[in-house]
Amino acid sequence: MNVYLKNILRFCIIVLLQALILNKITLRWWSEPSGFPVFIPLIYPLFLLLLPFEMPVWGLLLSGFVLGTTIDAFSNTAGMHACATVLIAYLRTNVLSALLPRNLSEYTGMQPSIKNMGWMPFLVYSGFLIVLHHLLFFSIEMWNLSNVGMLLLKTTASTLTSMMFIIVYLLLFTRQDTSRI
Repeated sequence: MNVYLKNILRFCIIVLLQALILNKITLRWWSEPSGFPVFIPLIYPLFLLLLPFEMPVWGLLLSGFVLGTTIDAFSNTAGMHACATVLIAYLRTNVLSALLPRNLSEYTGMQPSIKNMGWMPFLVYSGFLIVLHHLLFFSIEMWNLSNVGMLLLKTTASTLTSMMFIIVYLLLFTRQDTSRI
């Protein structure tokens, strides 16, 4: 399948999953209504994380802006998602360069995935960028740093839940290599 068509299809699937299903799910880590505030698992940054290695930074920034603006339109959040996705789009190349043993230009025709990177490097890569995304998003949402504990709690709980959903997504929508069996 053409890489452009594949990424457009992935964009549509992830945006629809986020907007129509995950935005409607309200999760609490405590059973008490007055306990931890409601949060929503955010898996849409996965689209940026799975773009090809050789994608230029301007393309990543544009993709991040379009993705964030689309989620903002569905969530009525006035640019908060766009700001957070543009940040991780900007940092993505540097994080990959730090984690991978070879130069990114040597990974032509490939994209970051569990199959290409292995479980641990991919989880470190995605976990780090998801934490940064959530930290910026919740900082903007709270709009003050007077309650840093609540900010860190929301970021941690949301990151853990988002990573669980991302792993499930990858297990469901990634082709498994059956030649090893």
